[in-house]
Amino acid sequence: MPADAHATLPLPGVSPVAGKPILARFDGGSLSSDGGLLALREVEARLGVAQRLAACIDDPRAPERIQHSLADMLRFRLLMIAAGYEDGNDADSLRHDPLFKLANGRLPDEAALCSQPTLSRLENTPGPRALIRMARAMVALYCASFRQVPRRITLDIDDTFDAVHGGQQLRLFNAYYDEYGFQPIVVFDADGRPVAAMLRPAKRPTGTVARAFLRRLVHEIRSHWPRVEILIRADSHYCAPEVLDFCRAARIDFVLGVATTTTLRRHVETLEASTASRYASAPSGDKLRRYKEFHDSAASWSRVERLIARVEAGAQGTDTRFVVTNLTDGTARVIYENVYCRRGQAENHIKAWKRHLAADRTSCCRADANQFRLILHTGAYWLLWSLRSLMPKRSTWRVAQFDTLRLRLVKLATRVVALKTRVMLHLPSACPDKAILRLVLERLPRLAC
Repeated sequence: MPADAHATLPLPGVSPVAGKPILARFDGGSLSSDGGLLALREVEARLGVAQRLAACIDDPRAPERIQHSLADMLRFRLLMIAAGYEDGNDADSLRHDPLFKLANGRLPDEAALCSQPTLSRLENTPGPRALIRMARAMVALYCASFRQVPRRITLDIDDTFDAVHGGQQLRLFNAYYDEYGFQPIVVFDADGRPVAAMLRPAKRPTGTVARAFLRRLVHEIRSHWPRVEILIRADSHYCAPEVLDFCRAARIDFVLGVATTTTLRRHVETLEASTASRYASAPSGDKLRRYKEFHDSAASWSRVERLIARVEAGAQGTDTRFVVTNLTDGTARVIYENVYCRRGQAENHIKAWKRHLAADRTSCCRADANQFRLILHTGAYWLLWSLRSLMPKRSTWRVAQFDTLRLRLVKLATRVVALKTRVMLHLPSACPDKAILRLVLERLPRLAC
């Protein structure tokens, strides 16, 4: 094989040190900048994300001409996203990377992995039925991530704006964000596990849409856990009469935000005035919070519900929020602060999903392909979430952001040497996190799968 003269050109502009010139060339041989990728490979092997998704897709290719299986292509794409290569175009160079080859079950000197055009064809292969099967597979993965069936789970439902800059199907102009985009519904549980993600136009979901989504989700979860208790938390977008009636009929607990109305304000006018007066009489840096609960019903609701009002007075004035719940235990303060407010953590999960795993790269023309991308990025989220779950509980690693995990544990320079009987990986001797990487690999058998 002829030598590549362009790969060995020295880098210009490198200053000398101690009077000695520094020569830098791209001729190091079989090196990779993603040495920790094999840890993610072991996590993926335990979870079986690629196999679960591949089983949902009908492969239209001729069997005798297949070079890359669906599972291999999906695994390659999942590892790319988890390692920070969210752009499919990166596959054209990463397909020759020795660590990516090893992570996909190939030796460094074997044939290259699939190319970017192959991955693009894969993204456009699944139709609506396959996507439904994949959504069910992701719920099955969620249920399999528990060592034993939980008595109760908490699901945080939210939507997030995803700006687009082309003529994608389902795109819609959102006046609030002043952009075209999507507004997918995303569901996480209280511990940060992803449960579901559904692509939608950039508009507020109606009660009918929210009810249909919840019905399918709850049905799928209870097909695995028939007796599990479910608590749903969401903001006022999802406080629709259809949702309240469904939760009652399906025996689901809920704590939902309620949009402020003049009717609701009448219940707290006296409390607002007394709270503001009390704060004004003894102002301090801390805001003053008081609570009140009462029963009322909107005109569209089928019954009277328990409502909780949180009145807060501070230097900025008075702010009042309302939630509706069917929980009977707990005071108004406990339900609002210890139950409802904790749904704010779901925004951090969405941030990790979008910012650290680039789940908003929905640039395909077809809506089905963009829905498939949401599922792929959710699968990559599973890899990093599972890696973090192996960390010691009381360490800072247990709450580290995904980009920190990637930078410290995945982005490791590695020299790959393929010998006759084994493959040697030479990691940096000065790696500051070698102990935690060793600990993670030792704890891999603890992963539920």
